[in-house]
This record gives sequence, structure tokens and C-alpha cells, in this order.
Amino acid sequence: MNKPIFAVVLLAVSCTVQAKLPAPTEEQKAAAAATKDKQAWTDKVAAYKLCLAQDRVAAHYFKTKGSGGKPSAALPACADPGPYVAQVAASKEVGVADSKPVPEAGKKK
Repeated sequence: MNKPIFAVVLLAVSCTVQAKLPAPTEEQKAAAAATKDKQAWTDKVAAYKLCLAQDRVAAHYFKTKGSGGKPSAALPACADPGPYVAQVAASKEVGVADSKPVPEAGKKK
């Protein structure tokens, strides 16, 4: 009898105690975007390495079995993603220097 009542009270208290997290700052958003970008590149590298391994296995199979040579269907070549290049996040100050007036150089007092 006490267990269901205790469970209901515990559920009601836990629902009211949940705190709301603050909104992420610009730095946190930029860090999250950089992490997401890096993870996407890592996934591309993993897919490339898997493609190379599959090509090696297929080449070995066709070499040892010798049945018919290469498969008739042409498969796309493995695409190397290249080295990781971090995406530079644009800030609010980008391009502002171009719009500000330049003090006159060589102006005498």
C-alpha cells in the first residue's frame, strides 16, 4: 500500500525539481559546431578506410579464386576526404573594418 503512494510522491517531486539549463553561449555554440564538423570529417575518413579495405578483400578474393576476374559492375572509386581543415566561424566583427573610415594618413596638425 505504501509503495504506490511513495512512487507517486517521488514522481511528483522529481517533476517539480527539474531545472532548466541556461542557453548556450556563442563560444559553446562555436565549439559544438566545430565538434560536429570534426566528427563529420572523421566519419568520412572511416568510410574511406572501409572502402579501401573492401577493395583489398575483393582483389584478394578474385586473385585467389580466379573465377571470372573482376566483377562486371563498375564500382565508384574510393574518395579520399583529405586532411582535416577546420571551418572558421564568422563573427560579428568580420567585415566591420572595411566599413569604418580610415583616419587620414599624413595629415598635419
